[in-house]
Amino acid sequence: MHPIVKLLVQRIALGLLLLFAASALIFAGTQLLPGDVAQSILGQSATPEALANLRAELGLNDPPVQRYFNWLFSALHGDLGTALSNGEDIAQSLGKRLGNTLFLAACAAAVSVPLALILGIVSVRYRNRWPDRLISAVSLASISIPEFLIAYVLIFYVAVQLRWFPSVAMISDAMTLGQKLSAIALPVAVLTLVVLAHMMRMTRAAILNVMQSAYIETAELKGLAPIRIIARHALPNAIAPIVNVIMLNLAYLVVGVVVIEVVFVYPGMGQYLVDHVAKRDVPVVQACGLIFAAVYIGLNTVADVVSILANPRLRHPK
Repeated sequence: MHPIVKLLVQRIALGLLLLFAASALIFAGTQLLPGDVAQSILGQSATPEALANLRAELGLNDPPVQRYFNWLFSALHGDLGTALSNGEDIAQSLGKRLGNTLFLAACAAAVSVPLALILGIVSVRYRNRWPDRLISAVSLASISIPEFLIAYVLIFYVAVQLRWFPSVAMISDAMTLGQKLSAIALPVAVLTLVVLAHMMRMTRAAILNVMQSAYIETAELKGLAPIRIIARHALPNAIAPIVNVIMLNLAYLVVGVVVIEVVFVYPGMGQYLVDHVAKRDVPVVQACGLIFAAVYIGLNTVADVVSILANPRLRHPK
């Protein structure tokens, strides 16, 4: 077997193993929550007989290991169960919510990723000069400020004072694409500020590391323009660490948007999760946790695969 194929198989297998371990932790964590699920559904006035019947119906009397594998087997077949609070099918409810979260994350990524690469290249081009210092200062400030604070500041000034965009990011299928983009402008701006600095600084560091190579010195001696050297020669060879940090931040855009969705009342998975945590709806919490874990581990596995494929030493072993 080719070394690169063997390494790819190992990384994918490791991702699946991590997802299995994450599912076990999610299930165990929800089982350790205080209180009784049957009691919370039927209320404090429920009779012992009614509680016993509901526990048997929900399978709460089965051993935890058996319940875990039953849940995992059903989830692998697309059956995430039924919400205890309203009796709705979780998979159907999550489908639309997940679509909304992915739409928000995709819009934020479409703005932040190209902007991070451009700012990283500009920062390298003007290293230790005022553009580099300005970009670094602004990026450090954006990393230091909590995302919910940035969100509330934008709501107050942009939505309330200037009235450029709505303060509540509600979207629906009846809205046009332009209306949806206008509705999510503020959450996209907050998410962009949150992830931009990390990606930009990693882009800068990766390119600067490559700029010390001998072939870069050769390109400089040939008289090539600095921006061309950076974009055509340094950036392609620094792509592996850049892809890693981009994938990590894309995972955050999907998994870490809970606070932003709650602040802007956005109908995504984060808002859905928070609503059902308050109701102690264990199946919904388990389903959301499993999907978040799958997205995060999946994007990290993709980053590993891209890094392996982008490494010429692995593609062309001696």
